[in-house]
Amino acid sequence: MAKAVFITKINPSYDDLPEAQYHFPHRYLSTAKKTVGDWIIYYEPRRSTSEDSSKGGRQAYFATARVKEIIEDTKTEGHYYALIDSYMEFPNPVPFREDGQYYENTLLKTDGSINKGIFRWAVRLLSEHDYLNILSRAYLELATDENKDILNKTMIAEPEANFERTTVERIVTVKVREAAFQSVIRKAYDATCALTGLKIINGGGLCEIEAAHIRPVQDFGPDSPRNGIALSRTCHWLFDRGIISLEDDGKILMAKKLVPDQVKRMINQNGYAVFPENKIWKPHQNFLKYHRENKFKG
Repeated sequence: MAKAVFITKINPSYDDLPEAQYHFPHRYLSTAKKTVGDWIIYYEPRRSTSEDSSKGGRQAYFATARVKEIIEDTKTEGHYYALIDSYMEFPNPVPFREDGQYYENTLLKTDGSINKGIFRWAVRLLSEHDYLNILSRAYLELATDENKDILNKTMIAEPEANFERTTVERIVTVKVREAAFQSVIRKAYDATCALTGLKIINGGGLCEIEAAHIRPVQDFGPDSPRNGIALSRTCHWLFDRGIISLEDDGKILMAKKLVPDQVKRMINQNGYAVFPENKIWKPHQNFLKYHRENKFKG
C-alpha cells in the first residue's frame, strides 16, 4: 500500500466525483493500484477546466479519502475508476506552498526547485511523512487535546521519520471529523440556515446552525460540503427524518401534513433553499437524489 495525491479540477474533464470515485487513464494505473487500502489526498490545481487558460482553482490540498479498489471503466477504453470511501473535507485547505516551503518533498529537485514534469502528473505517490504533515496542517485548529500532541509532533518531524499507519486514525477521530464537517458547512453558508435564512449567534459567539448530512453517515454519506447543508436545529430534525427534502435546484419539498404550521411560516417564502454561491460548496445532485428517494416521506 502507498499514499498518493489525486488531482481533480472544479470542472473535471474526467468522470470524477471525489467523494465516491476518481476517474483516470491507463498511464496512472500502476501507481493507482499501489494506493488500494490506503489514504490519498485530493489537490485542486489553478486550472478549473482542461483549458490551459482557465483559472480559479484553489491550488490547495482540500480533502483526504481512502481507496477501496480499482475497477475498469467499461464505457471508456483505457480508463479506470478508483472507488473511494471515508472521504473527509479539510476544514482548512492546505496551500501547495506556504512560507516558502512545499508539502510534497517528492516534487523537489536537489536544488530545491519543483520538478515540473512530476508536478503535472494527475496521480503521484506521497510519502507517509508528507501525507501526515498535510493532514496535521489541515486539522490542527480543530484538534482535541488528545490529538494536538500527535499533530504538533508530526508537523515538526523530519522527512525520514517513520509513522505507524494507525497515526491517521488517531488524528482523525470521530470528534475531529464532526468538528471539521461542521466548520466547513458553517463557513460555506455563513452560519445561516439554508431553509429559513436565520442566523443566530449567542452572546458567547456560539452558532445555533448545525451541519446536516444529506446522505446520512450511516448510509455511507461522506463528510463533504457537497453532502451537507446548514440548518437550524428544528429544520435539521425535520430533514433527517425525511419530512423536508430538496430538489436539485434547491426547491423545498415538504411532507405537508407532517410539518407544523409554525415551521411552514418560517421556511423561505420563495420556496427555495439558499445554497452557497461558490460551486465547490453546493449540494451535489447525487446526494440530493439519494435523500429524496430514500428518506423523503412526501
